[in-house]
Amino acid sequence: MDRNDYPGDASMAALRKGFEFTGYWLNNPPGDDRNTWQGKRQTLQKMGYGFLLLFNGREYVQLKASGNAARLGASDATVAVQAAKREGFPASAILYLDQEQGGRMLPEQRAYIHAWVDGVTGAGYRAGIYCSGIAFRESSSVYVVTADDIREHAGGREIHFFVSNDQCGPSPGCVLSSLSPAESGSGFADAWQFAQSPRRPEMTAACRQTYARDGNCYAPGSSVYVDLDTATSSDPSHARTR
Repeated sequence: MDRNDYPGDASMAALRKGFEFTGYWLNNPPGDDRNTWQGKRQTLQKMGYGFLLLFNGREYVQLKASGNAARLGASDATVAVQAAKREGFPASAILYLDQEQGGRMLPEQRAYIHAWVDGVTGAGYRAGIYCSGIAFRESSSVYVVTADDIREHAGGREIHFFVSNDQCGPSPGCVLSSLSPAESGSGFADAWQFAQSPRRPEMTAACRQTYARDGNCYAPGSSVYVDLDTATSSDPSHARTR
């Protein structure tokens, strides 16, 4: 599971009954002005959680305005690594850059991603990307999957992929299921986010009945809404320290 706001220790302990790993933000999540996950590593590890470490990246307008997207990527990589170290996550853990904007990456986006990946790996960690695994219609005859586009232009860099594809199907919707990330349509994915809160109507019409009436995906028997993920490991970032 993952969500932007930390729901509290009691809720996380209850959610552990149904989930093996949790997303964990290293900086402020999208749209938030603070990071409520900060300082929770030891608590969550004692509960038995594995981790999916996330770093909120920059949108295109910020990259364009910076005048030097590569320099910004290198700077953000330093921030991500410092946060991972401060939180006590081990070297060689996978840090996932949250790339919210989909479609074909523009030059500034590629420069930012590549500099971020290089900075993270150069500091002894491993780099990953959270991005869309859904085909984006670029023109009447051309479709682009962001994950494929980033992978094909990685320039030999090792990048791990956490793909988002909440389209029903391949997603079953808001249903706990033992899915494989390869079933997302991105056979190379290490992790797959297959349900979001709130649901996106244009993607989830075929499985809307699996979501709550307010559009969110709630954990079974819980009032906490979540995004649902599956991965090839119960510790997708390999971030547990024991």
